[in-house]
Amino acid sequence: MMKSEILRYTLNDNVRKAPKRIESMQITKKRTFNDIILGFFLLSHPIPVLFHIIAVTIFTLLASWPHFIWSVILLVIAAHAAMQVSIAMLNDYCDRRIDAQSKPDKPISRGLILPREALIAGLLMIAIMLVLLIPLPLLALVISLCYLVLGQAYNLGLKSTPLSGIVFALAMPLIPLYAFAGIGHIPPIILWLVPAGFLLGIALNLANSLPDLEEDQTQGVMTLAVVLGVRRSFTACYTLIGVCAVIIGVLTITGIVPAYPWIIVPVLMLTFLAVIGMILFFGPEKDLKTRKTFFYLVALTCILLTGGWLIGVLI
Repeated sequence: MMKSEILRYTLNDNVRKAPKRIESMQITKKRTFNDIILGFFLLSHPIPVLFHIIAVTIFTLLASWPHFIWSVILLVIAAHAAMQVSIAMLNDYCDRRIDAQSKPDKPISRGLILPREALIAGLLMIAIMLVLLIPLPLLALVISLCYLVLGQAYNLGLKSTPLSGIVFALAMPLIPLYAFAGIGHIPPIILWLVPAGFLLGIALNLANSLPDLEEDQTQGVMTLAVVLGVRRSFTACYTLIGVCAVIIGVLTITGIVPAYPWIIVPVLMLTFLAVIGMILFFGPEKDLKTRKTFFYLVALTCILLTGGWLIGVLI
């Protein structure tokens, strides 16, 4: 009697689990080539990576001015793009278990990409980056490796701590440094970009963390934005960008970093208009969906400020 009951329970259990197994098999079989392409596209975090590519492109063109060697320029941009894509892909790989619960729209969570595929693709992009860096100056390779270490350290756990802001703050100045090192031309202004990039890096980290702040708080993830809270994180973004703009203005007025006022003044005016727009149209009381747009605005403002400053100094 006991054995028959056990057998019946086992059969019933297998029957209950069978649809799930079949469904899982069907999901795997249903993956089309277009699904996989879409998955890898989403896995690369296309919009955030695009902002990085725009930034490194601007810095590379400025470093090359007025003598453009397009083969070198393309190598510098492509190597940095490969590194950013690797960081994005490995970010999703490292977060796959958390994303399965909280972000079902992610490519791994949706079953578009398998975890091992994300891992292999991320490592492959690192290899591509290294190959592209071979023809460039050694300093460009060193700076890229420093950036890569910071990015992967962020993926492997620092993103869940207040140190995430420091990682961003250290990584952002490396982008212009890398671009100029890749071209083989490092003017004195690049050193001033380090403190400016540090301030803007923290602002970018906070803006990037704001869309997930409440979720991170619920899961006990102590990012810098979680520690500061929503209101102070927004305020810090406005303030850091404003302070950076003031520093650039002071350096220009005093002649410490000579620049063309007819370029710097419009750049600073547009920056302050962007900050005013952030204060008026974004904030803790606004809809949660607006925070992603806020991040994009912060990123564009940072590119405008640093890129415009360099243009005013170098051309």
